[in-house]
Amino acid sequence: MSEKEEQDLPMNDGPSKPAMREALVAAAFELFLERGFEQTTIDDIVSLAGVGRRSFFRYFPAKEDVVFPDHERSLAEMTEFLESGSGEEDPVKHACDAARLVLRMYAEQPSFSVQRYRLTRKVPGLRAYELSVVWRYEHTLAAYLRGRYADRADGPLRADVIAAAVVAAHNHALRTWLRSGGESDWVAEVDAAMAFVTSTWSDRPADSAPDGEGAADDVVVLVASRRAPLWRMVQGIESAIGETRRP
Repeated sequence: MSEKEEQDLPMNDGPSKPAMREALVAAAFELFLERGFEQTTIDDIVSLAGVGRRSFFRYFPAKEDVVFPDHERSLAEMTEFLESGSGEEDPVKHACDAARLVLRMYAEQPSFSVQRYRLTRKVPGLRAYELSVVWRYEHTLAAYLRGRYADRADGPLRADVIAAAVVAAHNHALRTWLRSGGESDWVAEVDAAMAFVTSTWSDRPADSAPDGEGAADDVVVLVASRRAPLWRMVQGIESAIGETRRP
């Protein structure tokens, strides 16, 4: 073989790092679903993935970590997003928007996320591990909010409570989506959950568009009994419109 031909040969040093990592995750979940988490060993996983034990520990410190392969990246993205703020934005809304990134990570792989959810429900050790992951998200949010509320006497308390509220709202939306098998509208779920947090804890009134062209329409929702007379429904709508238009 000539030197030119040798130079043209493609380099093949084995599977790329992302491919090997994905192969390990895929092999692990195949075995977890087939045999159960406790009955699957790391040797079983690397054997099915076709790699050595050293390769496994290069990506995952323990067997539990292979169940949550994207959380380190997600936590880093959340931290970067929180730090990217100008300092002028509503801190509660900014924290809520940061939490959306985590749910988006789940939504990117709906089948995998639903499988993981079902697996963690069956394995107490994984549930405990998941709670430790959730605590890291909450700790990151609280640290950001403590910085934003540093000039308030109740700053530390407010930061911790709001961070817990953001995580609880996020988890409510996430579990609702996961229990649907990944079929429900996760965007609507998280929007509703985060709107509840901001309306409860934000010091700033919701942004309102000025009257005129391009202004957002107000939405009025009326809850009434089916047996209520029509005039009472109309009265309720008129009352609500009057409240929203009152200066």
